[in-house]
Amino acid sequence: LWEAALVAKPAGPLFADQSSEIQNPLRPMTAGERLRADFSRTGVTLGPHPVSLCRSMLARWRTVPAGQLSSLPHGKRVRVAGCVIARQRPGTAKGFVFLSVEDETGIANVIIDPKLFESQRVTIVTEPFLLIEGRLQNQQGVVSVKAERITALKLRLAAVESHDFH
Repeated sequence: LWEAALVAKPAGPLFADQSSEIQNPLRPMTAGERLRADFSRTGVTLGPHPVSLCRSMLARWRTVPAGQLSSLPHGKRVRVAGCVIARQRPGTAKGFVFLSVEDETGIANVIIDPKLFESQRVTIVTEPFLLIEGRLQNQQGVVSVKAERITALKLRLAAVESHDFH
């Protein structure tokens, strides 16, 4: 009886035009607008990864998706891009900084030496999206990029929160 009450359609003037389609006066959000709205409200999105929205541009710049780094040889010059999800500077690392940079295919680990960190401190610490150029370190199943150059990617997609210096 309870189940039947849930699926029964009420009759009467209040529900008389149930079958007519409701017109939404708002235009649909673009992918970027939806992404910004999701991140600003919840910090996550169920939609596309922010970096996937600019993948064609990154491909023209010859960036390697994070998911493909493990298939490349040690010492190869690479370019990776993504949103910074973690920044670490352990006291035992002699001034080295470690980043986790995420794209739609996975996470790239980045190693930054103290000299590069000092020269690029503001960019490294404040920018949510980075383009990193460097040499791939691919040894014994551990893959990372030893950064040589770091540039901010001015992608006005979403303010992705990172977990910094813990």
